[in-house]
Amino acid sequence: MYTSDKDIFHIAHGLRDRTLPKPEWTHNAHFAAAVWLIRSPLYDAERDMPDMIQRYNLACGVANSDTEGYHETITLASIRMASHALKGCEALSLHEAVNHVLKSGLDRSDWIFRYWSKTILFTPEARRSWVEPDVEALPVYAAGPK
Repeated sequence: MYTSDKDIFHIAHGLRDRTLPKPEWTHNAHFAAAVWLIRSPLYDAERDMPDMIQRYNLACGVANSDTEGYHETITLASIRMASHALKGCEALSLHEAVNHVLKSGLDRSDWIFRYWSKTILFTPEARRSWVEPDVEALPVYAAGPK
C-alpha cells in the first residue's frame, strides 16, 4: 500500500514523462496512475491514459502489438472499475484513494476474469479496442465514461 501522495505523483509523472523505471510499472502502479488521472482536472483518464501507456511502453522497448504491450480493454476496464470504487471517496487523500481502490479487490491481477473470459480478453481485438465483458457486466458506475 502507498504511504504518501508523493508515491503516486512519482508513478503518475514517471508514466506521463516516460521516466518511470520499468520495474516500478507494476499492477498496483497502473491503478495509482489511473486514480491520479481520474482525479486530475487536467486529464480525462479514458482519453489520456491509453496514449500515455503506449508511449511509455515504446520508451521502455516494449512493442504495442497484438500479443504484448498496451491492452485497450484491460486499460478501460481498470479505469472504469477504479472510478466505480472511488464513488463517495472524494475526501480521501490521493494515496488513500489509491489504497481504497486496491483494497476493493483490484489489487489482484485476476479481478478481470470475473467479467471476461480469457478466450475473449486475450484476443487481438480486445487488445486493440474495447470489447464488452462476456462473463458478467461491469458495475453500473463502471459502465462507461463520466
